[in-house]
Amino acid sequence: MSHDSVEKLVKMANQIGSFFGAQKIGAAAGMAEHLRKFWAPHMRATISEHVSHGGAGLEPIAIEAVKILQAEKK
Repeated sequence: MSHDSVEKLVKMANQIGSFFGAQKIGAAAGMAEHLRKFWAPHMRATISEHVSHGGAGLEPIAIEAVKILQAEKK
């Protein structure tokens, strides 16, 4: 995936994080569930790789949600 695509995924993830962040309790888990259900595997893999390299541009809730997904794969 191109750098441009990563930027788009970061933007999308932050928008989703803003929505789930309003819930306060269980926000990261809710976001992780959303990514699991609605993002294609290649999108999840790309954002996961981005988080593994520092997650530049991602809000903390988005990073936490991706880390939940990463932990499930171990």
